[in-house]
Amino acid sequence: MGPAAVVKKSYSGIEDTAPIVGVSEFVKKYRKNTAVSGVDLEVRPGEIYGLIGPDGAGKSSLMKAIAGVLSYNGGRITVFGSRVDSERSAEKVKHRIGFMPQGLGLNLYPELSIEENIDFFARLRLVPEDILKKRKQLLLAMTRLESHIKRPMKKLSGGMKQKLGLVCTLIHAPDLIILDEPTTGVDPVSRRDFWSILTDLLQAQAMTALVSTAYMDEATRFHRMSFMFEGRVVAHGKPDEILALVPGSTIELQVEPQAQAREHLKAHFPQVEVLGPRLRVLVEENDSAAAIKKVENVLSGLAVRNMKSARPELEDAFVALLRKKKLIKADDSGSAAFSIPDKSEGNHPAKSDIDIEAEGLTKKFGEFCAVENFSFQVRQGEIFGLLGANGAGKTTVMKMLTGIMLPTAGSGRVAGADMRTAGRNLKKRIGYMSQMFSLYSDLTVVENIRLYAGVYGLNRRETREQTQWVIGMAGLAGYETKLAGSLPMGLTQRLALGCALVHGPRVVFLDEPTSGVDPVGRRRFWDILFKLSREQGITIMLTTHYMSESEHCDHLSLMYAGRIVADASPAEMKMQLQAEFGHMIEVSTNKPLIAFKLIKNQGFGGVALFGNEIHLMAKDPGQADSTIRTLLKKNSITLTSLCEKPLTMEDVFVNRVTALEKQERNLKLGTQN
Repeated sequence: MGPAAVVKKSYSGIEDTAPIVGVSEFVKKYRKNTAVSGVDLEVRPGEIYGLIGPDGAGKSSLMKAIAGVLSYNGGRITVFGSRVDSERSAEKVKHRIGFMPQGLGLNLYPELSIEENIDFFARLRLVPEDILKKRKQLLLAMTRLESHIKRPMKKLSGGMKQKLGLVCTLIHAPDLIILDEPTTGVDPVSRRDFWSILTDLLQAQAMTALVSTAYMDEATRFHRMSFMFEGRVVAHGKPDEILALVPGSTIELQVEPQAQAREHLKAHFPQVEVLGPRLRVLVEENDSAAAIKKVENVLSGLAVRNMKSARPELEDAFVALLRKKKLIKADDSGSAAFSIPDKSEGNHPAKSDIDIEAEGLTKKFGEFCAVENFSFQVRQGEIFGLLGANGAGKTTVMKMLTGIMLPTAGSGRVAGADMRTAGRNLKKRIGYMSQMFSLYSDLTVVENIRLYAGVYGLNRRETREQTQWVIGMAGLAGYETKLAGSLPMGLTQRLALGCALVHGPRVVFLDEPTSGVDPVGRRRFWDILFKLSREQGITIMLTTHYMSESEHCDHLSLMYAGRIVADASPAEMKMQLQAEFGHMIEVSTNKPLIAFKLIKNQGFGGVALFGNEIHLMAKDPGQADSTIRTLLKKNSITLTSLCEKPLTMEDVFVNRVTALEKQERNLKLGTQN
């Protein structure tokens, strides 16, 4: 970093100087559309500053302007003390900035190999050959790409593309890196790997990072952040400061009947979620005992069990802030209200307990086995989740079950029909929402619905009735004549779901249905899925990259390299992980970067930095507590808190897949020896 007067030590233990980035009253317009309005923020030296918000929040426009590659209409931006308001002024600071645009590998060249891409960007940035050699070796080792340097970029997985993009962004050793949604579309293992690399680089090279994300569970990774929505900052500060803006407790419980309990709770509390067999309620009451009492009073007379309280999460705070600032409608915070018509079952066979069944499903593409001996069952009315990294085989399984792709071996039945021979009969019984939207962007909402109704053979009366049902179900009233391509992402997804349901299918397949949708839209979408599952008995099978969403599923199958490696409910998977790997411990200190390195060297499993908190796995929490306290005291580091933290599905996914990858590497080394 260039010379600067040292003022004081920052909260992260890094020497604090004047802000690296200063933004004041920033405005960006695209013709008549105001994309960003009145944004203020400061990025301090050595920190990871986060911009969090859905697609269309204005994150990319702001980041491009800071990077000096986009003009703006109002306000002031300073970078390293220099005002950036023209091409000439931007050139003064560009050599100190690394910018990675949004999109998997969009800053890379598909035909070039890993090494050729790195060398190209190094020459573009005038990195001397002797320095390039050392720097390239270090970055390739950190990203574990050294064994693939001759592979063309176009043949890399999503996670590998993002790692290569990061290496190319860092090859000239910038002081500030600007990363626009670097983990979107990347599986959870690669996401955690990416954050580990970024943390190591910040510590080793004293860099500053400005990072955007649409994943709310990544918010805890940032030292400070700004929540953005529709071009404005809703809140900013440290994670704890933002949580303090929404006082309250979250209450989790199991209750029967679940659907009735959910309606009772929604009448009294604005934020209620269904997480498989559990309900989760945000109660604006800091005293957990008082919050539990309020929920008990609402559910009086129902069979309630396993009730417990917890601190609200950042996604809870984000939704609550939007609601309080009246930036969303009351029913958009997760209270989708629609009545489901009584559809005729005349075209459907009698329902059995099992709606989806696969036995030994296998799919090969030449010598490559995409899915191997895949077997599972999904019960009628169940929400079933299929989890796996990029390339694990999730979409291939779904395409075989829907009849789009024939298996190499094995069998399957869906809604009582054999997937190999049912043909058109199978299509009538299922709905399918593909990963790439199947809507026609130049048709209106109503025209899309009518088109799908015609494809499924509905007559005029049925088409008219089902069109009205889809509009009500998806909350599309007032948007009937809008082009599908002009809708916000959340509405687009609900329209796509409605088109998949227009013919009243018995089973619905959803491939990454909420990718890119904001937290409010995702909660609304899941609210709809719950009603379809619980009230109409529709069986739902889906894939998702959002680990927090897997909590909504009744049952999960975890895929790895085309095989099922875990098959249970979310709660059962967490219990299995805890029995095998131990408990999750969270540590807070006044010097998180230094403490992270010390704790990592102690040999604990799953050590990761989340903003100012350190997470780790320990078989014996008591022993871990003693070891960490002694270690920090010895190194004059103040321990703010040390407590056990509930396991998440991301913890399950990452630990399972990481253990399998390690096992395969050891087997490969053993074979070579």
